[in-house]
Amino acid sequence: MEGGGGIPLETLKEESQSRHVLPANFEVNSLQKSNWGFLLTGLVGGTLVAVYAVATPFVTPALRKVCLPFVPATTKQIENVVKMLRCRRGSLVDIGSGDGRIVIAAAKKGFTAVGYELNPWLVWYSRYRAWREGVHGSAKFYISDLWKVTFSQYSNVVIFGVPQMMLQLEKKLERELEDDARVIACRFPFPHWTPDHVTGEGIDTVWAYDASTFRGREKRPCTSMHFQLPIQA
Repeated sequence: MEGGGGIPLETLKEESQSRHVLPANFEVNSLQKSNWGFLLTGLVGGTLVAVYAVATPFVTPALRKVCLPFVPATTKQIENVVKMLRCRRGSLVDIGSGDGRIVIAAAKKGFTAVGYELNPWLVWYSRYRAWREGVHGSAKFYISDLWKVTFSQYSNVVIFGVPQMMLQLEKKLERELEDDARVIACRFPFPHWTPDHVTGEGIDTVWAYDASTFRGREKRPCTSMHFQLPIQA
């Protein structure tokens, strides 16, 4: 059949359809751009989530009123802590255990050792190190805020603290520890306690405080100081 102008109807239909059909390469290019858009969005989103997941455990503690930063213990500090544990028995706790060096060293010396750390990445890494060192049975690590933990069940307490927290921690440990407990402070001493033993120099200095001693000194009345008043003539 032919149209009014002598052009076959089939030809007119083909021309009409061709006007509405997009080139095949145009559709492929559009599809590729769309896929790249989704891929780029996914990569950016995934990167942001990963950064948030990694950074949050490190940033959140810094926003606390009293921050306990992670500074790895030196080899000499670990040696000095172990020296203060000689002839000691019972369980041990490291407050703010970081990457687990103190806990693992204590476990190797036969202690049942526990570390409390607020940063989950450091806790997981500490557990891996304990497994690698073969002491995962006696070295345990927990994600916890030190102010929410009760330390009464521990005979030996190790703390790598900062000056801003030592007074508050001193009061907490005085309330909770048994008389046979020992507190070992690294880098910074406690403000009011008098150490029973001191070893090391500079940043490697370690102070040891026996609970029975600082409680005795605290409760000792002024009359225990032996002096005589002058006799009035």
